[in-house]
Amino acid sequence: MIKLKKYLTIALSAVMATVALTGCSSSNDSSKDDEKGSVYYLSFKPEQEEQWKKIAEDYEKETGVKVKVVTAASGTYEQTLKSEIAKEDAPTLFQINGPVGYQSWKDYCLNLKDTELYKHLLNEDMAVKDGDGVYGIPYVEEGYGIIYNNAIMEKYFKLDGAKAKSMDEINNYNKLKEVAEDMQAKKDKLGIDGVFASTSLTPGEDWRWQTHLANLPIYYEYKDKDVTDLDKIDFTYADQYKNIFDLYINNSTCAPTLLGSKTVSDSMAEFALGKAAMVQNGNWGWGQISEVEGNTVKEKDVKFMPIYTGAKGEEKQGLCIGTENFFSINNKASEADQKASIAFIEWLFTSDTGKKHVTEELGFIAPFDTFKDAETPQDPLAQEVLRYLGNKDLYNVDWNFVSFPSQTFKDDFGAALLEYANGNMKWEDVKKLVVDKWASEKEAAK
Repeated sequence: MIKLKKYLTIALSAVMATVALTGCSSSNDSSKDDEKGSVYYLSFKPEQEEQWKKIAEDYEKETGVKVKVVTAASGTYEQTLKSEIAKEDAPTLFQINGPVGYQSWKDYCLNLKDTELYKHLLNEDMAVKDGDGVYGIPYVEEGYGIIYNNAIMEKYFKLDGAKAKSMDEINNYNKLKEVAEDMQAKKDKLGIDGVFASTSLTPGEDWRWQTHLANLPIYYEYKDKDVTDLDKIDFTYADQYKNIFDLYINNSTCAPTLLGSKTVSDSMAEFALGKAAMVQNGNWGWGQISEVEGNTVKEKDVKFMPIYTGAKGEEKQGLCIGTENFFSINNKASEADQKASIAFIEWLFTSDTGKKHVTEELGFIAPFDTFKDAETPQDPLAQEVLRYLGNKDLYNVDWNFVSFPSQTFKDDFGAALLEYANGNMKWEDVKKLVVDKWASEKEAAK
């Protein structure tokens, strides 16, 4: 009996020692993970969700650092960020859309002045700064305008009575209007449903109009007044905005009253399938064109032209080129997670593997000195942006929409555009709403 007790005691001691060692080992592994940190990136581009997940997967394989990517639904980024940032497992890496976005999120933005990524910027003035601090680093330079199918345009130019013989003649709104309306009248001969792809006015899908198109009149008003922001606007170029918006919705693949049910994906698919000759979007739209099943548009025929509205001197206008894409690091995250997040974005824009992802999959024109001339996206729209950037005879339109007062302002503008397209709102009332909402939202932000 005494021997049995002795053996039991020895066995129990051995088990306890094993448990203790196992517990110790588990604790050490956890400690190592804590030291490494992890990354949680909240992305705002649904059209690049799969690319970001692939990047995260490759980075984790290479470094062992976990990278979680969550993509907000179209038009819901601010709302999603507000929800996620309050959680215990909050994003460590997120997006701000310039100085206005910084004002909303400055309590969460880490100073990135001493990071290698900031030092690699080709133009450090592009960064979002506050005093001596750097709180947002731009990571892509993009361009948008009117994408056109050159094969359809060439077919039109050969028709009897065509209003132009080449794209070189279309360098202002009046000529664009003349050509577009004639093409719409001859759409059956051209084999299209309409000149312009549908103007997506579904709430959350209307950013091409309440933000990107709206940038044009604001750009010219700022230019006239020699400012970069205003607490109150006159919407001086409201009629020019109306010019191009009317041209879009009246020479489209569908009636204006149907636009409230259209999405960006619908619009890009219409272009990709050859149902429309033109569509307003940016170089990021190449993926949406090339990946459409049954795509009929050849890569060599996908081109850009500026968005002409009737502004004086627009014959020398180029694309709208800039960025609203600024990385910020959550200063409430653990130090290990902050370091891991910084290391992740530095790997993406400095390592050979990361840069390949940037140029070949994301299609970014990166604003860092780590990229050589050969390391630029080869897709046709990115190449078009580079072509316009290199044309010294044209001026490019700045992205002044980063100074728009709030998402609420943009959403209200979009809703008014839908009412206008449906015939339920007069243009003068749309103009008044834009002026009033701009002033009230700017005041509320103070």
